[in-house]
Parts: sequence; C-alpha cells; structure tokens
Amino acid sequence: MSIDKDTAARVAKLARIKVEEDALPALAQEFNTILGFIEQLNEVDVEGVEPMTSVTPMRLKRREDVVTDGNQQDKILSNAPDAREGFFAVPKVVE
Repeated sequence: MSIDKDTAARVAKLARIKVEEDALPALAQEFNTILGFIEQLNEVDVEGVEPMTSVTPMRLKRREDVVTDGNQQDKILSNAPDAREGFFAVPKVVE
C-alpha cells in the first residue's frame, strides 16, 4: 500500500493535526516507511511461537471469578448526598 499526498492530508485532518501543504510529501513518505516496516513484520514466520506477557518468562496470576464483596447497598448509599429508591440521585444535566 502506498500513501500519496492527498491520503496523508486526509489522515492529518482525521487526526486533527495541522500539517502545512509543503510538509505533506514528507509526511506521506513517513507513512510509507511505517507501512513498509509493518509489511516486513508480517513476513516473519511466527508459527508455533506462543504469545508473551513479558520478555521474561512468567505466568499471569489467575484468581477465581467470584463475588467477594457485595450486598452493601445501604452502606454505599449512606455516603451519597441524595439517594432515592436504592440509587444515587443526581441533578438533571440535559434539558
């Protein structure tokens, strides 16, 4: 894929980055360099390589997916400046 000057201008506009007209060719070339590197990475054979969480071997800590805290609605709502019918009451902000 090749990025031209018009595409670089569109990307800059979508990213809300002001790029002068004379800087667009350099930006397009930079995009093309990045895309070339990505294409180069896609050529690497990663078959059989497991995903890593770090550069050092380690396992992610796992825990049981159980509720350990709950049924404290009354305690939580006691801190609210305004609570009604078991919910936080907030002022209306949309008219």
